Parts: sequence; C-alpha cells; structure tokens
Amino acid sequence: MNILDSIIQRKKEEISVAKSHISIQQLKDSEFFGKEKFSLKQNIKDKNGIIAEFKRKSPSKGIINNQSSPLEVVSAYENFGASGISILTDKDFFGGNFEDILNVRNHINIPILRKDFMVDEYQFYEAKSIGADVVLLIASCLSHQQVQEFTALAHELGMEVLLEIHTEEELNHFNLEIDLVGINNRNLKDFKVDLQHSVQLKNQLPKGVLSIAESGIYSIENFKYLTEQGFDGFLMGEYFMKNKNPDKAFEEFISNTI
Repeated sequence: MNILDSIIQRKKEEISVAKSHISIQQLKDSEFFGKEKFSLKQNIKDKNGIIAEFKRKSPSKGIINNQSSPLEVVSAYENFGASGISILTDKDFFGGNFEDILNVRNHINIPILRKDFMVDEYQFYEAKSIGADVVLLIASCLSHQQVQEFTALAHELGMEVLLEIHTEEELNHFNLEIDLVGINNRNLKDFKVDLQHSVQLKNQLPKGVLSIAESGIYSIENFKYLTEQGFDGFLMGEYFMKNKNPDKAFEEFISNTI
C-alpha cells in the first residue's frame, strides 16, 4: 500500500465517524453555509495567480512549520497580493484541521481552497460549512463519474472546483464544468517532482482552461520557468512555510517575481 492509499483509507474512516456525530442538516445550519463565496477563478485572471498555502507538515517532508499562526500568515498572503489561500484540513498526514479555516474566514476577503482528499459528498457540505470557496478533486483518488458528480455538487453548493491531475490518463477526468485544472509536479505515490512532465500535460489541456502548477516549486527559477511555459496560476506552500516567517518569505518572493 502506497502513501496515497493509506491516506484514502484513513480518510474514509474519518468521514464515517464525522457522519455519526454531525448531520448534513447541522452543517447546513452553520454560520458560513449561506454566505456568498469568493471566486478563485476570477482572482486567478485578475491578480498574480498565486494560491499561497498554509501547511504544517507533509508525509514526504515531515514537520515544515508548526509554529506560525494561520491568521498571521494568510493575512500577509492577502496583503501582498495572493489570488487565493489554500489551507490543509487533513489532520493525520498534514497536521491540518477545520479551525485553521474557521479562524481566518472572517478576516480575509479572498477565496479559500479547502485542500483535502475529497472522496465523499459529505465532505462538500463540510467545506461549505467552514467557509471554503473552492474544493480540490484529486483525479488519482476518484473515477471520472465521481469527478462529474462532485463537481455538480460543489457548484450546487456555490463552490468552485480545482481538479488535480498528474498523468495523461487523468486528463480524461476533465470536463467542461471544471473551473480550474491543477497539474501536480509531484507524484503523490512516490513524491518525485518533474516540472517538465507537468508542462507536457498542460499543453494537452483544451485551449482556454485555467492551469495551475502545484507543488514542487522550490525556487524563483522554478516559478519563472513555469510562468514562461504558460501556467495561469501557482499553488505554493512549502516554499513559504519552511521559513521561520512565512509572511516575510511571501513578501520577498513577490518583490522578486511580480
């Protein structure tokens, strides 16, 4: 069993427990469920295209930063021009939780991506209830039919969809209802990074689809290369979070690239 299989197995266990404690109706009754959402798709077009991530740890890197305050970091991301915020909500493998979104939602006015492994419709109601504007669908975890059904549900709930792919086969998961396509530079099964592979996949997307380069962007040179290759957006977390002051790292990055 690879790490992705382990994560999905654990995720399904978590969902089962969550369903037994909180009903979908209770999620619908939450503070944020009825609030208007921000559009990441529009912000990618209008701003610098960076989706800046708050991330404590990962299976491949271990602890990245367990000291910084979510509110302090994401507020700086917004202040220095990020198009959107990505926040991990997986606890066991990434050290995330719902509180990281709940505690910042009322303090920032740009879209928040709930970054997690979405494998059950219940999670979409969760995402809406905590104030997420966008959900991530990882093609390697889902069937083509699930991507279609989950996309329809997300839109019904007023959220946008970022579809993540890594292989040519996963290009088949795309449909015209998808808002943005993320191409993961890192293989989730073995965590190897290949920027050129991502460029090749991007070039096979239908014309006009907004493309997001995800993960493995370790330097300004990586960023500039992917920009030159035509990516519309960039999901970046570790580059900033590995610093003692991620907010300062983001400010410096912006000053050197944008």
